[in-house]
Amino acid sequence: MGIVSVPVIAGLGTAQPPSARQDELWEGFFSRHFTGTTRSLAQRIFANSGVTTRQAAVNPLLEDVSDWPTERRMRRYLVEALPLGKEAVGRALTAAGLDAGDIGLFVVCSCTGYATPGLDILLARDLGMAPGTQRMFVGHMGCYAALPGLGAASDFVTARGRPALLLCAELTSLHIQPSTARVDTQQIVSHALFSDAAVAAVVLPGGPGYAVREVTSVTDTSTADHMTWDVTDSGFRMGLSPKVPQVLSTHVRGLVDDLLARHGATLDELDGWAVHPGGPRILNVVERELGLPPEALAASRATLDEHGNCSSPTVLLILDRLRRAPTPPERILMLAFGPGLTLYAVLLDRQG
Repeated sequence: MGIVSVPVIAGLGTAQPPSARQDELWEGFFSRHFTGTTRSLAQRIFANSGVTTRQAAVNPLLEDVSDWPTERRMRRYLVEALPLGKEAVGRALTAAGLDAGDIGLFVVCSCTGYATPGLDILLARDLGMAPGTQRMFVGHMGCYAALPGLGAASDFVTARGRPALLLCAELTSLHIQPSTARVDTQQIVSHALFSDAAVAAVVLPGGPGYAVREVTSVTDTSTADHMTWDVTDSGFRMGLSPKVPQVLSTHVRGLVDDLLARHGATLDELDGWAVHPGGPRILNVVERELGLPPEALAASRATLDEHGNCSSPTVLLILDRLRRAPTPPERILMLAFGPGLTLYAVLLDRQG
């Protein structure tokens, strides 16, 4: 038998559209978008979102897409997603010292837009990937998609001994709902939290970086209606039950304990946490259930504060923040949550 390749995250690249302050978004757009008795509730949700700034490829202060039909939103998706994806991939390849033609598998995660040919094919063409590059598109997994995407890339690297590339690109700003649409707390929360970003990760067979030790998950299908992402004639509409934190509290400790036990590790040995900030309550639940000190989730809270919830790229933004710290963590646990309800976890070890 040959030597098994250890998949290592060797390069990360991020790309984001221009920023807008949360208070400016409220005063300049959403304070008029939500009316009547809903307005005061929405103002409180925006103020308590944990978000100070976020990024928007289509900024409602400059361009109101809330009345656009879905077809028009999808055309705009390609216009905005291609350059963002190209920028993130270019930076990741440079960080890893690779050319686009070196990539054996290209995994793209996105749930905020669709086109055929998709981002995977169009970016492979524009970046100069080899005709034999394999591709995988992951859609509608939402906020946790980066971790199964990373799992697929890691499995390819292990099996083939060739580089893989993961790109997560989301444009949630395209899906502001019409002012005439049914407004509920779930809709307000999604409009207060979500943001745009693209993050790419290069996975290599060995070398310096963060080794992917295991990707694992648990899905509670009895709560499938707690988080939804419906395609409507007016863009995609988010459904987000207030019961989500309760479901996470039921499953997160067991998922993490089982993962660490398989690697002979304990919570105390982890010095880095990349936890998807679905909102402040999500982070509070993870902190409580795992018995973490307040500083453990500082990178996750800072990412929420500066970038909002960018769906699938967010957990990679947190990883990028951790690896750029003056003293990067040696062992990181990544956690992300989404429709299903699904919890994903990844254990990383620093190498080189």
